[in-house]
Amino acid sequence: MTNPVGIVLVSHSAELAAGLRLLVEQIGSDTVPLAVAGGTDDGRIGTSYDLVLTAIRHADRGAGVVVLPDLGSSVLTARTVLEDHPRPDVTIVDAPFVEGAVAAVVTAASGADLKTVADAAKEARNVSKL
Repeated sequence: MTNPVGIVLVSHSAELAAGLRLLVEQIGSDTVPLAVAGGTDDGRIGTSYDLVLTAIRHADRGAGVVVLPDLGSSVLTARTVLEDHPRPDVTIVDAPFVEGAVAAVVTAASGADLKTVADAAKEARNVSKL
């Protein structure tokens, strides 16, 4: 089997990112490379360029990386990292943070390619809860 697509969770909160990671690890598979970039370098609420860049490198196993930001400046920070370090196999996805992460991890665990994993995360936006 080839290496799965990696997933990076970018959040303003280290605790939120770590909690979502725990959730998707239990739902998905321990074979999907997951990395988090939560909070600032000094542990405050916010986002960190260096943490995002490190997380992308950590999640990369050669099949590509999907970056899922929570909101606001995490989107801007992730975009800046990708503009400064452009790679065709790393993509930021506009998806709901929790539902998108679950869909991405489950799809990556099935061995899907980067586009399919990114599309699954995006499609999570259209899943009704009620």
